[in-house]
Formats: sequence, structure tokens, C-alpha cells
Amino acid sequence: MKPTISSMDIDRTKNWRVLIYGKPGVGKTTAIRNLDGKTLVLDLDDSSKVLSGAPNIDVQPFNRSKPSEEWKEFLKNLDERVSGYDNLVIDNVSAFEKDWFVERGRYSKNGIGNEIQDYGQWTNYFSRIMTMIFMDAPVNVLVTAWENTRDVTSETGQSFSQYAPAIRDSVRDGLLGLTDVVGRVVVNPKTDGRGVILEGTDAIFAKNRLDNRKLVPIKDLFKFGSEKHDVPTTSVPAETGQSSAPKPGDGPQSGTNS
Repeated sequence: MKPTISSMDIDRTKNWRVLIYGKPGVGKTTAIRNLDGKTLVLDLDDSSKVLSGAPNIDVQPFNRSKPSEEWKEFLKNLDERVSGYDNLVIDNVSAFEKDWFVERGRYSKNGIGNEIQDYGQWTNYFSRIMTMIFMDAPVNVLVTAWENTRDVTSETGQSFSQYAPAIRDSVRDGLLGLTDVVGRVVVNPKTDGRGVILEGTDAIFAKNRLDNRKLVPIKDLFKFGSEKHDVPTTSVPAETGQSSAPKPGDGPQSGTNS
């Protein structure tokens, strides 16, 4: 067991864990350009072209037809793989989930559909991978995902739909529990400005335990914990943060672009 430490010595912004999600094309992958320091990107959905020419960013391609084999290789000597980097980006886990089930389907009885045991295996497999990344990688970790809606029932029995990362329910809550920040990336249709909602509501899953910001321009998202960098909510157009609880079936569908 590690020795105890004083809460006064805890740096809550060191080696942060952040997940951002949103519709395809809202700028999740492009946001990687705003990270300080040197960054390694594990490109799970072939969207790294938008990073062309960006300094201090290295991209690790990923063979989507063999996701299990690729992850096994990537996780070998994780400390050495991220040595010299300040940030590790996993882009994006929704695409990885789809590819994993496609791969498993090839080994099913009919060679296409998934079998019941696949779903239980996915829960354990994904949890092990992400726990290892979050617990063992000695760098900042950014995870991206598509978005969909989930049905939520409040303590009063009221049912509503909520925007959340597009990952199966069996693994989503565990992953979100490990993160310091979960933000929904949105676009102001009037100005085309990108913002990130960091405060959860009935309509949106979000959280921020690194600082007090509730809504921030995407270019300033990663400036955690510094008063001189804290961006007031008013710097983001008001329209960007507005949202109402969507009706079931009205949520945007997952796509293939970031």
C-alpha cells in the first residue's frame, strides 16, 4: 500500500483524465491541437487527417479489422510507449466498440452476428483496457466519443432522455466514474463557435471536478486550474450552452467522422 499523503499536497490538475463527446464533425479530434506539450494520439477511427501539420503531435495508426490484437500491442510496456509525451489521446472509443463487436461477429456461428457471451466479455475487456490506461499512464489522458441519448429515470420517477457518450451502458458509467471531466462539445449554429458544456443537467451528462468552469470555448478547455487561464462562461455565446431535454429518438445518430 502506498504511503498516505496530505490533501494539501494533492495537485488535482496533474495527469488529468478527460472525456469529450459530441456529434460527428463538431471538432473533437481538432481539439487535440489545443493540448499543451507533446501528444500521442491513438487513432481508433481514422480521423487524424484533421491534425495534418500540427506540431508536437504523433499519431499511432490502428488496424480497425484487428482491434483486440492492436490493443494488446499498444498496451505492451505502456510507460515506455508514452515516455517523452505529456498527453495521450484515445480517439475515439465509440468507433472501437463497434469494431470490436464486428470482429467478434466473425467468430460467431453464422460469421456475422454477435452471441450473448460477447456482451459480457465486452464489459470486462473494455473495463480492463480503460482502467489500465487511466491508472497506469503517467500523462494526461483525453478520450473522445460520439454521442447518443440514454433514457434516465429520476428519483421522483420522472423519465427523460439525456445526451451522453455513445458507449454501451454496461461500460459507460464505469468509464465516466474514472474521469475528472466529461464535456459535451456543441456548436453555435449562428457563429459556428465551438464550446464544451462542463455542467451536467437533466438533458446533458457532464461533470468537472478540476475547476469551477461550467461552459468554455473548446480552445480553452485544457487550461485547467490556473486562475489566469480560467475562461468566464460569458466568453462563450449564450446559444452554445442552451439545450432542452430531447425526446426519445430525437438524438443525433453516431457517425464515422470526428
